[in-house]
Amino acid sequence: MGTNRTIGERRPGDLVRIGEAEEAGAPFVVLRDRDGGQVIRPLPGEGLLIGRGEAADLVIGWDTRVSRAHARVEPVGGEWSVVDDGLSRNGTFVNGARVEGRRRLNDGDVVLVGDTPVLFRDPARARGQDAATEVGRAPALAADVTPAQRRVLVALCRPLKAGNQFNRPATNPEIAADLHLSIEAVKTHMRTLFNAFGLADAPQAEKRLRLAEAALALGLVSEREL
Repeated sequence: MGTNRTIGERRPGDLVRIGEAEEAGAPFVVLRDRDGGQVIRPLPGEGLLIGRGEAADLVIGWDTRVSRAHARVEPVGGEWSVVDDGLSRNGTFVNGARVEGRRRLNDGDVVLVGDTPVLFRDPARARGQDAATEVGRAPALAADVTPAQRRVLVALCRPLKAGNQFNRPATNPEIAADLHLSIEAVKTHMRTLFNAFGLADAPQAEKRLRLAEAALALGLVSEREL
């Protein structure tokens, strides 16, 4: 999925910087630059334009599948939305679903522009939600992922390597076969990961992809591991 310039391994200080941004309380986005470094960009009150062109507010110049003016992230009535009303050639996706016009964003959603995943965070709103919908807890809890759980995440994400946005993460039997584990062991790891990333109550059809996209966006899984 994409190039290894846009998805890098977690580096020292990454989670600290995310924690500092969370404490500030303002909405922000997280992505990886061309060298795999973490980029945290606070969202201005008027929103921002994402694109490959120099006129964009958030320039993703290394990803050739990103249009010069690709999509906007903007506030509407106290909520944040991503807007792609025909600006982009290759489309914009939120948690794997294509954006047709406008799509409201929840804390922890992953916006895919070209081959670059962009994690949306709204920590102030997340703190006002109940635990069942607090999907934005993922970055803070990423440090608690064990080596065994990370191997499961790598296997989960492996089918996404081909770069086709319509690919789906691995199933439990596929992960079990890949890692030589029992299906019950995989289910146990997956339940723990869904809980840790605040996805236990996410729609069943979305939770595996949302977990995979969050793992990639946070650098828990790197392209060269897939």
